[in-house]
Amino acid sequence: MVEKGFNSDVSWRGTEYHVQTEDWGRQNPYLVSRVFHNGAVVKSIKTAYHEVLPKGPVTQTEAIRLAMKIQHQQILDLLLSGKLL
Repeated sequence: MVEKGFNSDVSWRGTEYHVQTEDWGRQNPYLVSRVFHNGAVVKSIKTAYHEVLPKGPVTQTEAIRLAMKIQHQQILDLLLSGKLL
């Protein structure tokens, strides 16, 4: 099962960006964030499940959702601080 992703539109220094974070599913276990400008991908970040999912009793669905939320927020923070592009 693939979890629903996150989408945000942000402006940095007068330039509009769209940030999308998605789950590629258990068959292709990655979380992928992309930053778009005028419809083109200007940055892509791909993180393997094993790098971010916790070990322990948390259900995988909850863990994937939380990892996506954290990755999405980190990308937004980096973009708005000028450290991503």
